[in-house]
Amino acid sequence: MAIITMKQLLEAGVHFGHQTKRWNPKMKPYIYGARNDIHIIDLQITAQEIEKAFKFVYESVQNGATVLFVGKKKQAKDAIQSEAERCGMFYMNNRWLGGTLTNFETIKTRIDKLHKLDQSEKMGEFEQYSKKEAMKLRQQKEKLENDLGGIKNMRKLPDIMFVVDLKNEETAIKEARKLNIPIIGLVDTNCDPDLVDFVIPGNDDAIRAIKLIAGVIADAVIAASEGVDYVEGSVTGEAFLASSEENLASETEDENLNAEAQKIDTEVKEDIVEKDDVTEAKKAKKTVSKEKVADDKKESVEKKDNKKVADDKQESVEKKDNKKVDDKKQEEKETIKEDKE
Repeated sequence: MAIITMKQLLEAGVHFGHQTKRWNPKMKPYIYGARNDIHIIDLQITAQEIEKAFKFVYESVQNGATVLFVGKKKQAKDAIQSEAERCGMFYMNNRWLGGTLTNFETIKTRIDKLHKLDQSEKMGEFEQYSKKEAMKLRQQKEKLENDLGGIKNMRKLPDIMFVVDLKNEETAIKEARKLNIPIIGLVDTNCDPDLVDFVIPGNDDAIRAIKLIAGVIADAVIAASEGVDYVEGSVTGEAFLASSEENLASETEDENLNAEAQKIDTEVKEDIVEKDDVTEAKKAKKTVSKEKVADDKKESVEKKDNKKVADDKQESVEKKDNKKVDDKKQEEKETIKEDKE
């Protein structure tokens, strides 16, 4: 059976890593080169690592192993859920609850609570409560479903974990490593490959790339469950490898730009976010500076206006006082004149 083709890997943009300045040096063995300051992942190695991961999952599931799919970033959520459900395995694609693995006995009590609430609602028992109480129960059920819905049928610890984006799933990885649960990871050029047991070097930000690789793991589960024969080397056959460099070399500049745009614009890279933050900060600073100058000018004008008003008032008061003095003097003169007469 054919696991995956180079064309699929290329079309999904699996070969596009992060910007070169964001790389983790430990990923050097998996990097083909760089274009436009974006690292290009060596798809020959990716294909080989996919083969290893597929074989491991296939053989493990044949012996009764279970797989937990993990990926809560927005680009991975849907693919993680759909592929896990397709192969009948478990997933965590929302909030990772601390202790999900290392304190699984406690987590199981919450799963049991979810089952009870689910059963009660189906039996119509919520109708026995007041509207307010029934609403609280439904909200409680909804929260548990959101947190634990993907593992509500997982009665024991998983035997394998598949993870998308090592940086985003640090807690899950730490717990799995502590319990010696083998980890298969879709590892981008900014991640540490030493954190996982099976490294699948590839773009962990593109939706199509994530779905493709998650689909391979799901295919391995299905193949093992249904007894489909697996032929080793179906990914890395001679003709397959020979076509990889030709395909990479024949990619047009437009395709490169489109894939890079998807990597940067759609998936929002950290470096772009930082640049945007800096730009916004500069704009804000300029705006504040302009506003300050405007305020200073306005304040200066207001001060001048206030001073002019004050001067006018003072002048008016002085004129009135002078007029009073003149009137008084005139009055005194007239009084003296009358007295003489």
